[in-house]
Amino acid sequence: MAGMIEVADLRVSFHGGSKAVHAVQGVSFSVAEGESFGIVGESGSGKSTVLKAIAGLVPSASAALTVNGRPAAQRRSKADRRQMQFVFQDPYASLHPRQTVDQILREPLAIHRIDRRDERIAAALAEVGLKPEHRFRYPHQLSGGQRQRVAIARALILRPPVLLLDEPTSALDVSVQAEILNLIVGLRKDNNLTMILVSHDLGVVAHLCSRIAIMQAGKLVEVLSAEDLRRGAAQADYTRKLVAASRGFNRAQPAI
Repeated sequence: MAGMIEVADLRVSFHGGSKAVHAVQGVSFSVAEGESFGIVGESGSGKSTVLKAIAGLVPSASAALTVNGRPAAQRRSKADRRQMQFVFQDPYASLHPRQTVDQILREPLAIHRIDRRDERIAAALAEVGLKPEHRFRYPHQLSGGQRQRVAIARALILRPPVLLLDEPTSALDVSVQAEILNLIVGLRKDNNLTMILVSHDLGVVAHLCSRIAIMQAGKLVEVLSAEDLRRGAAQADYTRKLVAASRGFNRAQPAI
């Protein structure tokens, strides 16, 4: 499979006064076309910052960062944005509170001058399991799971080849987390998406992803397959400790 995303020596630093925080330090990996790739680590490990740097949401330095064979510039063009879409952790914070679902989904279509908007909005809602009556509701009139379905529909309405997800279920009730994860699995298969999923939950990542990158303190510890993770074949002590400390991690759970 061809490489859809190539990251080489990625570095991200944040400066506050005279101090600099090196949030990401020399991270390198590649993600094949159609692959589901996970990044996992403790809070503050830099995993979400890596994802945002790939999306162009935070400034970064890299020896090479390419998406679909094209170098990714610091300032992304509309064409670049259409190639890659982001689903944030908190759907309530990521949706405009004064816009209806229809307006939220219509906006990216208008920005990219895509026609047949009513038809595309209706299809996007159906694809994520929402009903026609949800179309003209506001975010506060929806449940947490419904809001995240809207956020996913907004990300996919442009038909991007790459989907980036930052802890997409951590802000949801446990009762609806599985529904959203199963939705993501189905959408990835149906649309042949290349996906990078960030989570602190090893069980979630092992269920959705074929390969997993382990991060600690801004550095990449190792990359291993979900099967190796389940077999306990991790090479790094930190990975083994992370598995041992992960509540609910199920070695028998199949990777998707």
